[in-house]
Amino acid sequence: MRRTATLLLAALVALGACSRDRQQPAGQGETNRRASTLTIKGSDTLVMLAQRLAEAFMHKNPGLTVQVTGGGSGTGIAALINGTTEIATASRPMKESEKAQVQARRERPAVEHAVALDGIAIYVHESNPVPHLTLDQIKRIYEGRIKDWSEVGGPAGRITLYSRENNSGTYAYFKEEVMDDEDFDPRAQTLPGTSAVVNAIAKDPRGIGFGGIAFGSGIRTVPVKKDEQAEAVAPSLETVTNGTYPISRKLFMYTAGEPTGIVAQFLEFALSPEGQALAEKAGYYPLRPTAP
Repeated sequence: MRRTATLLLAALVALGACSRDRQQPAGQGETNRRASTLTIKGSDTLVMLAQRLAEAFMHKNPGLTVQVTGGGSGTGIAALINGTTEIATASRPMKESEKAQVQARRERPAVEHAVALDGIAIYVHESNPVPHLTLDQIKRIYEGRIKDWSEVGGPAGRITLYSRENNSGTYAYFKEEVMDDEDFDPRAQTLPGTSAVVNAIAKDPRGIGFGGIAFGSGIRTVPVKKDEQAEAVAPSLETVTNGTYPISRKLFMYTAGEPTGIVAQFLEFALSPEGQALAEKAGYYPLRPTAP
């Protein structure tokens, strides 16, 4: 009797499996998995924010999965071009040539979504008393024309330069906006992320570096003057939001075409009051309110 019942149960399970196979076309399971999984790749500056948004988004939407990785803005944009990510994070605007590649490869335009504001902070060791730096002084330091801290009001000692890798959006923005596209001093040590720059400077009393303000823990940020006559301004919510801090920028997420499905849901959450509050808690700044 027990054997008969066991055989009957096995037959019912097999029948149910066949029925499910008939109801779900081949490949449908993979399609459903893709529809409930979102990949985000790119800017190391934005990794912290993207991870916090992802955690909160998944908590609000059980069953949806968001995978976040860094690698640099250039890496994320390349992934968007070749179709291996749904969202590319970038701490700089996409180039026209990159947008053209998205259109050519994905047959859809690259769509820009600003998600937060950021100030590029100038970092020094916490023991460095240099009171402020002008944009021109920062440029000449990174060009190698100013080599000693005593030349800019600091203690005597050769300046150690720390920079980001050239696939970084922070590097590209700094090179364009601060360096006027001039070359960096070859002595500058390139590091793979802002957190690596911060960690290096925290151990180097003569170091200087730059990066997103959200990574400013454990070292000192130097107030920046637009020119010699201007007031020295430290990066803060107020100064970045009102534009008085000289090295302010938007942070972006890019999609191939207008977002739909889980991508649209995630971006809507990122721009919601809750998402913008998470940006502020993570050390970035919410977008300026738009006029009604």
